[in-house]
Amino acid sequence: MSTDFQQAREALGLRLRELRLSAPGGRLTGTQLARRLGWPHSKIYKLENGRQTATSEDLRTWAQGVGRPDVFDELDARLKGFESHIRSWRRQLAAGHRPVQDRWNLEVERSQVIHAWEEAVVPGMLQTADYARHIFLRYADLQGSVRDTDAAVRARMRRQDWLYEAGRTFHALVWEAALHALIGPPSVLAGQLDRLAGIIGMDTVELGIIPLRASLKIPTANGFWILDDRLVIAEDWHAELWLDDADSVALYQKVWNTLSESAVYGAEAHHVINSARRALNQR
Repeated sequence: MSTDFQQAREALGLRLRELRLSAPGGRLTGTQLARRLGWPHSKIYKLENGRQTATSEDLRTWAQGVGRPDVFDELDARLKGFESHIRSWRRQLAAGHRPVQDRWNLEVERSQVIHAWEEAVVPGMLQTADYARHIFLRYADLQGSVRDTDAAVRARMRRQDWLYEAGRTFHALVWEAALHALIGPPSVLAGQLDRLAGIIGMDTVELGIIPLRASLKIPTANGFWILDDRLVIAEDWHAELWLDDADSVALYQKVWNTLSESAVYGAEAHHVINSARRALNQR
């Protein structure tokens, strides 16, 4: 978890404790407040000590419980401030995958140059509809989220229109492992590999593939996207990180550049894709 995020969560916890101790009706103990709110005492402890991220509803309940409903807007603004950088999947997927794709589409549309690195899957901008459908289904199962798969697939496919607009450039790096991972049936992966082979040569796309046997200057790690020089979106199992400070953007660009030194392009990349396709036919 990022230091900035944790510090912001701890600062919010200190403010919650301050409100509990200065309640208009008299100082409340953690046990008293927990009883009043119908919460386990451990939740009071975790929120005040920055061990748990409050929801907007938690903050409203807390403000009312300590007799200060007027401070809810302040508390909620604090929460939205640090959640704009750490976007938990639990919250993002509450309404399904489609809204997440729509937010991505807005950011992509604002961008002229995108750098992407994926170590385990084909980048969304290059996915077939069938491949994307199986990705969404797998994550819906993992997160227990709403299954709006078809709507999410349509939104992701619309994003690919960006690739056919003059003046745009997509620099994609993919680890070869992603070309062998059976996210769906072999037929789905076969179609996806054919799609990748067809991408090579497009004037708006530069596709680099890092072979499994390539020498690496840094370890492969979680995927990330750099949109122009203004925003990095990095994924983890619990959340997406949206980073817009110059130092973070510069660091991720350095990581991308370092990884790209191990990649092959053009005919060599085509050869790696074809090798994965032949290996799939032999399964």
